[in-house]
Amino acid sequence: MTGSLLFDAIIFLLGAIICVSIAKRLGLSSVLGYLIAGVLIGPYVLGFIGEEGEDILHFAEFGVVVMLFLIGLEIEPKNFWNMRKSIAGMGGLQVAGTMLLSYLFFILIDFDWKVALVISMAVALSSTAIAMQTIDEKGLMETTFGNSAFSILLFQDIIVIFMLGAIPLLSNTEVEAAADSHESTGNLLDGLPMGYQTLAIILSVVLIIGAGQYLIVPMLRRVAKTGVRELLFASALLIVFSISFLMEYVGLSPALGAF
Repeated sequence: MTGSLLFDAIIFLLGAIICVSIAKRLGLSSVLGYLIAGVLIGPYVLGFIGEEGEDILHFAEFGVVVMLFLIGLEIEPKNFWNMRKSIAGMGGLQVAGTMLLSYLFFILIDFDWKVALVISMAVALSSTAIAMQTIDEKGLMETTFGNSAFSILLFQDIIVIFMLGAIPLLSNTEVEAAADSHESTGNLLDGLPMGYQTLAIILSVVLIIGAGQYLIVPMLRRVAKTGVRELLFASALLIVFSISFLMEYVGLSPALGAF
């Protein structure tokens, strides 16, 4: 309808406010309200966004980035370390069990083993954005159930790094040749051999962790000493956007970098 970024933002926010308010008044989840808002402003009802929804993709990605950043802020490193067994145990059991059952199902219906493996990876993962929104909304974050669900979701966010790194290794030569004939996706790993892509993804994660320990924390301490709250807020945004950009640049989700 219009290319104005501000107009689009007004429509998205207005739709969300109205639909979520109605959903909460009816005793429904806010997630359902957001979904209804998306349907209404989408191309098939009011048509405020394009047919493929490209107009809203940047808004959606930014929203997930900010949400996971806020979740990350609430996690104390000590508690995170104490949860390591439940993260690896429950999360690993859920992912492995779901992948195994899904893989066997798709093999039984005569899927190629590579296709079955990739689909089983997707089936084993959940939407952290929707799940965490619902858990927090129900006030379950401090309960055993909430901690268990959070552990599983966190393990999924970690294991997806290795899944994304493994998928190129499953590519067929024909698929690679076809991909090479199309436009570059614009990330840093375009054109690199599959093994180097996997290594680059792992090194990027290690680099971010190391930078957080030895560069970002000292920088934030210096900024905090200035006593200017706006400067601290700007520094936090700079870190979030920079890490998210790096993750996207190597072909991963920017939301994972924000978390």
